[in-house]
Amino acid sequence: MYIFLYVVISLLALILLLTLLAPKEYDVSRSIFINKPKAEVFNVLRSLKEQDTWSPWAKKDPGMHKEYRGVDGEVGSVSYWNGNKEVGEGEQEITSIKDGERIEGHLRFLKPFKSESNCYFITESVNQGTKVTWGFNGKNKFPMRIMMLFMSMDKMVGKDFEEGLASLKSKMES
Repeated sequence: MYIFLYVVISLLALILLLTLLAPKEYDVSRSIFINKPKAEVFNVLRSLKEQDTWSPWAKKDPGMHKEYRGVDGEVGSVSYWNGNKEVGEGEQEITSIKDGERIEGHLRFLKPFKSESNCYFITESVNQGTKVTWGFNGKNKFPMRIMMLFMSMDKMVGKDFEEGLASLKSKMES
């Protein structure tokens, strides 16, 4: 009986220690230079419907179910998706627009597991073109926090961001 009690207490102590050591937040971003004026790039980024034309997740499930609510490209507009196991189910809402500079949104993932994140695009004029930064951030909640000791959000999502930005660049510069 005492051995069982020591094992349970030890496991609880280990879980508590791992929770304290694990990253509480994540922030993943990637940037690319696009040889187009900032205003033109910004207008493409703000459209949720247009994002589907270069999104890496749209390519992973071209037949996914999509719905849009609100005025596309305006604060409050929402893109809902329900796709295969690679893209899951969720929605993205535009929460803030600083015209020509920054677009912020909120991601609500429903499947394969529930979570929420913030997402953003930042545009900066560079010479005759535009530097685009695409990112997302949020808080790691228990038990995901412990899993992040062994996984990297940057490695899981960073390549998708790179692929999407490369597709956006190709689309805009062609």
